[in-house]
Amino acid sequence: MNEKKQTLALASDHGGYWMKDFIAFKLRDAGYEVKDFGNNSGESVDYPDFIHPLAHAIDEGKFERGIIVCGSGNGAQITANKYLNVRAGLCWNLEQTKLIRMHNNANVMSLPGRYVTFDEAWKMVEVFLNTAFAGGRHERRVEKIRQIIK
Repeated sequence: MNEKKQTLALASDHGGYWMKDFIAFKLRDAGYEVKDFGNNSGESVDYPDFIHPLAHAIDEGKFERGIIVCGSGNGAQITANKYLNVRAGLCWNLEQTKLIRMHNNANVMSLPGRYVTFDEAWKMVEVFLNTAFAGGRHERRVEKIRQIIK
């Protein structure tokens, strides 16, 4: 039986545009549906214009997981983490990617489009999608992340 896979949300700025398109192609080839929030070219843009809509959609539960890409991955991650129900983690290697899922239950991965190869990025995407949250003591910590301190 051909089981339909989840729809993944993607967004990038110009620094991550080509990597985002590569990842979208690979995801579709692997049977996933993709909602692309843009950017749609390599022209210079402001990453919040594309990351905010993706993070808002995840915050509202419209998508379970997202992948965001900017030049360093930092600006995109900072923007996405403004939303209460988003846990975005910067991924620069396989171990870090595995840990953001296992320990932080990250639902958004942020990739540094200028610092990892397309093949490295794809391997990290596979780890992100196939690693389960460990729960246990990490559950308590993830709940504390959601607390708003005034």
